[in-house]
Amino acid sequence: MEPTEAKNTANEKLTHNKENTGKEAGTAPKEKIVLESGKNSSDKDKNGYKERLKEITAVLHKHAITRGVSPEKLRLILTDLGPTFIKLGQVMSMRSDILPKRYCDELMKLCSDVEPMPFSEVEEVLQEAFGCPWQEEFQEIQRKPLGSASIAQVHRAVLKTGEEVVVKVQRKGIYEVMARDIGLMKKAVKLLPPVSIKEAVDLNLVLEELWRVTQEEMNFLTEAANMEEFSRKNKNVAFVKTPILYREYTTASVLVMEYIDGIPIDDKETLLAGGYDLDEIGSKFVDNFIKQVMDDGFFHADPHPGNVMIQGGKIVWIDMGMMGRLSDRDRELIGEAIEGVALNDIGKIQDAVLALGEFKGKPDQSRLYTDIRDLMAKYGTADLGQIDIVEIFTDLMDVMKENKIVMPHGLTMLARGLTHMEGVLSDISPEINMVQIAAARMKGNLLEKENWKKQLKGTGKKLYRSVLRAIDIPTLAADFLQGCMKGETKINLDLHASDDLAWLMRRLIRNIVLGLWVMALLISSSIICTTDMMPKMFGIPALGVLGYFGALVILMYLFIKHFMKK
Repeated sequence: MEPTEAKNTANEKLTHNKENTGKEAGTAPKEKIVLESGKNSSDKDKNGYKERLKEITAVLHKHAITRGVSPEKLRLILTDLGPTFIKLGQVMSMRSDILPKRYCDELMKLCSDVEPMPFSEVEEVLQEAFGCPWQEEFQEIQRKPLGSASIAQVHRAVLKTGEEVVVKVQRKGIYEVMARDIGLMKKAVKLLPPVSIKEAVDLNLVLEELWRVTQEEMNFLTEAANMEEFSRKNKNVAFVKTPILYREYTTASVLVMEYIDGIPIDDKETLLAGGYDLDEIGSKFVDNFIKQVMDDGFFHADPHPGNVMIQGGKIVWIDMGMMGRLSDRDRELIGEAIEGVALNDIGKIQDAVLALGEFKGKPDQSRLYTDIRDLMAKYGTADLGQIDIVEIFTDLMDVMKENKIVMPHGLTMLARGLTHMEGVLSDISPEINMVQIAAARMKGNLLEKENWKKQLKGTGKKLYRSVLRAIDIPTLAADFLQGCMKGETKINLDLHASDDLAWLMRRLIRNIVLGLWVMALLISSSIICTTDMMPKMFGIPALGVLGYFGALVILMYLFIKHFMKK
């Protein structure tokens, strides 16, 4: 079926649904959620929280969380806590800017396959979504799912009109379960011991990110919109295909799309047997991903082998629940950072990083410059074709993390996507280099007519602003010289010291102050001892004795502190 025919059928089917149900299918889940939430009593919620808290406590006790949380232990804990926490762990693996890399790498190993829900529950979800038994919309739905994940599961089906489709059905009550579990996790964060992962990352920030991402993924209307946008942006790419979306059957909890009978991109034997060239597939796979990132600013953030199929000589992208977005400004800054790496220009990279990031505090630019310089010492002498783009991206994110710079959400999604891309390429075509393909595409873009117009327009604006500023230079110079002659010129300096130097200065000043106290106590006590002041201790004035004792205490403190520091 062609997309146009599908659209016409969609319009006819939508009218049919309105006549049968009296409302649009897409609005039913929202009404249902309100009704269900109204039925829940506070006593039931409290009991559910208590029971779940007992389960979580038992798992944490089993893994001895009070002794710290290693990456492997965290993965095992999430696995034992069940499907909800597995999904949370998978989302956490994307945030390598706020979670240490070793934790992200370990969480990437979490398996998404979970026990499928009974078909009776699938039927209930479909009944709620469509407002009628599923038999009125489908000829058949296979009872055994094609796959089952933490949020939804997929069944193969046939529409009344004969098209083969897959039905993605959300797990019943998953929204309430995840909201409850995340609420409990926020409370648990406060109870974590200081010697744990809590020292390395802001867990509250992680949980907020988890909830935002999972909310988006649980709304299948968002995924449907992503599929339509992805299809529009790639309609002129001959070797790319997006499954047909059946919008008239899609709601917040159910998504229906074309069944793709393709070959997984990492199934090398089947691809070779079908006459495919693995190097060609790898090159086009990377080229299209770079196009999504640099040209569209809208890319597939989870391109693992299960989400990329080969069918009829085309690359088919499926599962659009996790998509990344980059603004024009972000893409321009990424391009400048890549150019800075190629030119070994530390200042250019630093400017791009400072413009891209969000700061937790005042940035230490001298430290950032030093960290980027050390990074460039690792890559500066390498050929463009020898650079591992995933490794350098990860190292750059580590630099940002060390300098307390939070990367935009789109860049963390890009990091996840690049990691999956590297895994696929190393399997099917290890000789392909992503950097070379990216450079070729960017070079080709520079030669396009539209891009030349954009570049010329941008250069014209910069030239115009520069001319306007240049006109003011003589006036500003005259004001500066006049101020210098009158002694009214002020220069503001913002000096940054390293942590070691700042600590040394604080210690030096403290010791000088304590030394002055000792000297003052000794001199004043000696003067007092020459008098006949009463009362006396050991034949000398008691106040002098106290002064000597105070000086002795300070000296003992300094000696003990000195040896402890050693």
